[in-house]
Amino acid sequence: MARMHSRDKGVSGSKKPLKKSVPTWIRYKAKEVEMLITKMAKDGKTSSQIGMMLRDAYGIPDVKTLTGKSITKILGEKKLTPDVPEDLRSLIRKAALVRKHKDDNKQDMTAVRGLQLTEAKINRLVKYYKKNGRLPVTWKYDPKKASTYLE
Repeated sequence: MARMHSRDKGVSGSKKPLKKSVPTWIRYKAKEVEMLITKMAKDGKTSSQIGMMLRDAYGIPDVKTLTGKSITKILGEKKLTPDVPEDLRSLIRKAALVRKHKDDNKQDMTAVRGLQLTEAKINRLVKYYKKNGRLPVTWKYDPKKASTYLE
């Protein structure tokens, strides 16, 4: 399958473990992992940051095989999910940074194209999240108020 904004067909990237069973060398139980996740979320970490910290600091390769639930689902059960999903928030942050760069460098047409692609992706993601109920139907992305979404 091709990449979204180019005709490249690269498949490089990290891969999930092949076995879907819990490794015998993990010291943590499912409840302990859930407590770690809620503690990190209360400290202000995002779900991807929590996953990387669990992998790097605690040696937990995959939360879903251990607990049976994803990190986002665990945060949803504990009512700790942010109002704007993490992937949408990072795209909005990227668009705000490109917009600031574009204001400083008016001749940079590559930045204009990058901003168009990023905002198109934001609009597709907003449409998806509205359809699935993660965002309210009245939520609207406004590029001029992008910094308010990031707080």
